[in-house]
Order: sequence, then structure tokens, then C-alpha cells
Amino acid sequence: MTARLPPLNPLRAFEATARRGAVSAAARELNVTHGAVSHQIKALEESLGTPLFERGGKRLKLTPQGALLLPAVTNAFGEIAAATALMKQPETSGDLTITCVPALLSLWLIPRLNTFTDQFPGVRVTLIASNDPENLRSLDTDVSVLYGDGNWPDYWTRLWSRLELFPVASPTLLNNRPLRSLRDLSDHTLFHGDDGREWSTWLSAADAIDIVRGRQHFMSDARLSTEAALHGQGIALGDTITAGHLIARGELVVPFDLTVPANDAFYVACRQSMRQAPIVKVFIDWLFASLEESLPEPQTSARMLLRGRGTRTAEPFRPIPAPVKRRTVSTPQRKTRA
Repeated sequence: MTARLPPLNPLRAFEATARRGAVSAAARELNVTHGAVSHQIKALEESLGTPLFERGGKRLKLTPQGALLLPAVTNAFGEIAAATALMKQPETSGDLTITCVPALLSLWLIPRLNTFTDQFPGVRVTLIASNDPENLRSLDTDVSVLYGDGNWPDYWTRLWSRLELFPVASPTLLNNRPLRSLRDLSDHTLFHGDDGREWSTWLSAADAIDIVRGRQHFMSDARLSTEAALHGQGIALGDTITAGHLIARGELVVPFDLTVPANDAFYVACRQSMRQAPIVKVFIDWLFASLEESLPEPQTSARMLLRGRGTRTAEPFRPIPAPVKRRTVSTPQRKTRA
């Protein structure tokens, strides 16, 4: 049997009063009298059998029971308002706010964004670089692309892509300071897009966990470590999604034939109420279609060659017809890459 819900008007009076901090302010917002708001709050408290506000002082303060009720009421009214707005707007036009993993946003989504906006010119896009699942709670966020384990049970979630990690470097850097073997990593700066676990996982898979490490710098996310590698300042760990087009253009090369699975994966997520919104649906469909059209996994490494009289150069990345088999290892499920 469905639980009986409190009446709508008292809930509106309660929410407005809690948000405004005063009955008079809530009355002005709702365009009713001070007495009407007070009556509605009293009726709600009697219905629930508990006080919702502590009376006294210039500003009303919520009781513990009121503080428990407020978020649910606020979210419910927000969801109703959002659904009403969606009903009134054209199917594929309006504002769309997307939060996305910083590296994926900069290196994969933005280079392809025009193919979405050209197809749906009525959509105004707001992009926010973030890998915080708390964004899913915000009524200001329509859809999120997150790196994690996908365990957000209160929201619609779908696996978008798994990825593998491998070292990447600027060809200019490797022309000047070649990588003839794993031991040569000691002569290079290593850039971390996490707390160091990913490089440790890759070196362990390469049977090189004990090599002497030179200078190391730690970045807040993989976008920054990749950009540092692009500028020829050291070696970063790239992935099969964000580094693909940089390798295809020869801006980065892959010096070793070894990949390791990333700890987690990319997921697309949103609130359940937004999943069938036309503007959200077309964007999610576009995300998955664009992934299928993305560059394939890098299929060759940067070969260290000797040319001329002892002059060492790095051969730039270029695809080859038959893929090179890569060794892979399993890694523990820890969220590290953003």
C-alpha cells in the first residue's frame, strides 16, 4: 500500500520558509499572507506529529526532523520543475549542462563537440571539468561523464568505455634523449596523473618495478600529465581514449609495447528523471556513436632507430596493417585516474 504523502501546499510553505529563513519572506515569495504560511506549517507539523522549526530569534532554525525532511522536499520540487520545463521546450533545443572528466573533456570531447552542435544547433552547451559524482545530485547538471566503478545506484548509469594505459612521450624529447630500454626511464621525468599507483602498476607489469626512478612530478589529473608530455618535459601514462588522436597526429609516440588496464572505466550517468529528456537522450546517443567512430587503440610503438653515424632518432607513430599483440595484466579496482 502506498504511503500517504503530506499535502502539497504545506510542503511548499515549509520549503520556502526553510530556504528563506522567515515566514514573512516565504509569504512574499508564495504571494500569500503571513498567517497563511504559518497555518500551513502548523498543519504540516500536526500531520507529521513533530515540530519542524525551533521558534525564537529573528531567523527560524530547523529542528533535526525538519533538517531531515528539507532535502527530500527541495529535490522533489526541483524535479517537478525540471520535468515541467522539459515538457514546454522543443525536443532538441535548450540548455544542456555536462560535467566530464577533465582529461576526457579536453582531449576527446571538445575536439568533437562541433559535430554535436552542428547536428543540434538549438542546444546551448555548458561544459564543466569535474570527476565528482556529487554533480549528479545537482539539478543544474543534466548529464555526467565520470571515471569510476559505476556504482551510483540512485542514478541511471551506463558503461561508456574501458581503457588501457601505456607510456607516451613527445617525439622531440625522444629524439634528444632516446629510450633504448626500460632502464633509460631513469633519465626521464615521470609525470603522474594520480598518486603514483598507475606508474607502479605499469612498471610492475614490465618487470621493472625496481628500476631507479629519476625526477617525478604529480598532477591533479591525467589531462595535465598528458599536456606536460606534449611539451616534451617527460613521460606520462596515456590511455586508449584520450591519447589516440595525439598519437595518430604524431604529437605523442608510444615507446613500449605494453599496456595495463586502467583501474576503473568511463561511465555516462544522469538522474533518472533526466534520462528520457530529448535533449539528454540525443547527447548520450551522440556520445556512444562518436566513440565507435574514434581512432582505434594505438597499434604500434615508437621504434628507437639508429640513423646515420650514431645519430639516434625516434620514429613517429604510424598505424600498421596488423595489430601488434600487447601484453596486459589485471589491476586491483581502485579509482585513481581523473
